[in-house]
Amino acid sequence: MGKSVAHSRLDTDVGARGANAQPLSRARAAARKVPEVTIFFWIIKLLTTGMGETTSDYLVFHINPYLAVALGGIGLVASLLLQLLVRRYVAWIYWLAVVMVAIFGTMAADVVHIVLGVPYLDSSVAFAAALAVIFVSWYATEKTLSIHSIYTPRRELFYWATIMATFALGTAVGDMTASTFGLGYFASGLLFAVLFALPALGYRLFRLNAIFAFWFAYVMTRPLGASFADWFGKPRSISGLGLGTGLISLILAVVIIGFVGYLTVTHVDVKDTATSPRR
Repeated sequence: MGKSVAHSRLDTDVGARGANAQPLSRARAAARKVPEVTIFFWIIKLLTTGMGETTSDYLVFHINPYLAVALGGIGLVASLLLQLLVRRYVAWIYWLAVVMVAIFGTMAADVVHIVLGVPYLDSSVAFAAALAVIFVSWYATEKTLSIHSIYTPRRELFYWATIMATFALGTAVGDMTASTFGLGYFASGLLFAVLFALPALGYRLFRLNAIFAFWFAYVMTRPLGASFADWFGKPRSISGLGLGTGLISLILAVVIIGFVGYLTVTHVDVKDTATSPRR
């Protein structure tokens, strides 16, 4: 009888702890500042990388380059402040910040190469080292690199620092393969499409670490989207189709707005904690 009473008390304690943990888990999920990783996440991410590339090129070549960079920097700061100030994930605010990171990140990488004269290989190594430092610092501080844990201000700051480093690295690597290695934009796009798919295959077939697979694929989205956007927009003389960076930027912006509008209405990129099954 004593044992049964003890077991009953133990079951009660475990149940109570589980019940107490559920509101905390739901509160953390509600406070997340990033979307769920769905097919829409990857589609919009690829579109933003392409738009960032072509919009940066269009602005730099059609207005004063220094003014373009200044406007890009102001837009980036404003969008990030807005993202940091909201208390939960809001689709249009989050993706606006990603778009501005894409535009300014492209400008920053181009400044390093064109203005400072740093070769793409050197800048790629430097940006990769910067990304590694951010990852090490993030993990040392928070003990996780999962985007599903972005519900505190410090983790969100690490997250956006990582995002900016991945854009700069991806820009430099994409330009390096297309220009320095002479592959051209289309061949570079195919190369990065393969590299983008590898983590998914590794995760499904060989149980590759999910966090590593995510961040590797995330880095690859930048040169993948930018390579194909350049292929469509750049002149034929440099391996493009010559459709124009302005036109490609406009088309990509309209498609992005359409997808973000869909997410805003449907909330398919937000985890529904209220109806999720209890375990």
